[in-house]
Amino acid sequence: MKNIIYLYFLMLMVVFGSCQKLDRELQTDLTQEQIAGSFVNVQNLMNGVYAELREGFLEIDGEAMMASTTDEAEHTDETNTVQAFNQGSWNAASNPADVWGPTFRAVRRANFFLETADPAKINLDAFKTDLPTLALRLSEINRWRYEARFLRAFFYFELVKRYGGVPLFTKTLTEQDIASTQRNSLEQCIKFISDECDSAAAVLPLTYATGELGRATKGAALSLKSRVLLYAASDLFNTPSWAGGYAKPELISLPAGDRMLRWVAAADAAKAVIDLTGTGYALATNYKALFTTFNSPEIIFTRRNAASNTFEIANFPIGFDKGKSGTTPTQDLVDAYEIKVNATTAVPFDWNNPAHSANPYAATGATARDPRLFANVVANASSFSTVAGQTRNVQIWEGGLDGKPIPNATKTGYYLRKYVNESVNIINNTTAVHSWIYFRMAEIYLNYAEALNEYAPGSADIKINVDRVRTRTGVAMPGMPAGTQAEVRQRIRNERRIELAFEDHRAWDVRRWMIAPATLGASVRGVRVIQTSPGVFTYTPQTVEPRIFQPKMYLFPILQVELSVASGLVQNPLW
Repeated sequence: MKNIIYLYFLMLMVVFGSCQKLDRELQTDLTQEQIAGSFVNVQNLMNGVYAELREGFLEIDGEAMMASTTDEAEHTDETNTVQAFNQGSWNAASNPADVWGPTFRAVRRANFFLETADPAKINLDAFKTDLPTLALRLSEINRWRYEARFLRAFFYFELVKRYGGVPLFTKTLTEQDIASTQRNSLEQCIKFISDECDSAAAVLPLTYATGELGRATKGAALSLKSRVLLYAASDLFNTPSWAGGYAKPELISLPAGDRMLRWVAAADAAKAVIDLTGTGYALATNYKALFTTFNSPEIIFTRRNAASNTFEIANFPIGFDKGKSGTTPTQDLVDAYEIKVNATTAVPFDWNNPAHSANPYAATGATARDPRLFANVVANASSFSTVAGQTRNVQIWEGGLDGKPIPNATKTGYYLRKYVNESVNIINNTTAVHSWIYFRMAEIYLNYAEALNEYAPGSADIKINVDRVRTRTGVAMPGMPAGTQAEVRQRIRNERRIELAFEDHRAWDVRRWMIAPATLGASVRGVRVIQTSPGVFTYTPQTVEPRIFQPKMYLFPILQVELSVASGLVQNPLW
């Protein structure tokens, strides 16, 4: 995106020690009228709203991904606060992944923009003798307003998936407003986000010029609607019984009604994205490369960051100079990738099958694994790095360059490959652009298949859309076999697990499916790797860490400091 630059003189946070504040107050050195008096100031105000988009590369403690709070991964640094999730020690006083404050600040920034960017107030005198440019500037201002509304809806979804119903603000607030504010119902929040998506989609363009990549499009707005309605139809927001008689069920659950209509709405929303014409959307033919680029036709909405190597330093295998190991995939995730027996048949991986366990990372032959495994995960003896002089096979076996007993070596027997740019030479401090993907077509196809299976099991479109993801060029897995509704449900869920790994879906999928006790609350596994002779290894699955999940953890608590600022708020159940 062009010029996504935060202007210090426009928007400065007011920080009162460690005090947190709902709808974070913003300070400017210019009055609202002065900002509106300059087209450039308004443009940069819009860019400031985009700057509030969060990405999941180093979300927790500046090093860990949300994946390490799930059965996808274990973080190697035992002192990282991400471990609080796995130990069950996070609470209303301390949540390492809390986003309440920053996200309400983002909402306020969007509201401030919408209040400021009034075409009638903006000084466009510089263009009054250039009517075509004047028309263009007015069109841009109008479009930006819908971009801001989409972004505000996106920020609200990030709140709702964590907290349930939250206060809905469409204007900047006074101190008095904040003190007395109350949470809106979950139903109101879902409707607000969905309606804003419809409004934005009606105005936003299908595509932008190359220099504007990263701006919100019609497809982005419809994709957000697809996701929010999928969550709305899922178990968590339709089953308040987990909350143990919570006095405010409307904050955490939708009203009783025809659940099938919610699945229909979710399917229709996903289909609206699939049916969009003129977007150029298409599944990437190189799955691995998709996560080190920013302009793949599969990407619907993304944040492109400045070039850096911090993610590589955080996640390169420990045996590479400056590598910190970081987010290490679990055996539980690795086992979810199937074996491709032949062009028409795939079977689950099974450690009890001698042919499987003898060569668990086969890339070819009758026991070849799903190729997405090797694009997402670094296994023992696989090649890593494309930098001349540094490329080598990782040595995860005990005593190897990347294995135990080296401090901070992987405890799971794997390292992360997804999103890691192996062309970065961190010794020489070279960098690469990183793009965090919010929406892409594979998710939309799986959203559609999941919703359709819930209200129209057996529909041919279910297999068609799952197979689009599985059989595409570069993956070429066999299509999904036929099965009962329950069997297809499990296959779709597994497809999401492997296709969307490390993209910040798993933590929320297992919650909305209400399978978190069996996933987030189960011990995570890894593999012990022993080299018995040069190039010959044995692999033994083993428990790495017990995990804790309690029903209250289906939703995040509102931090106690927030409740003290806004006394009208109600805490989430069981916290």
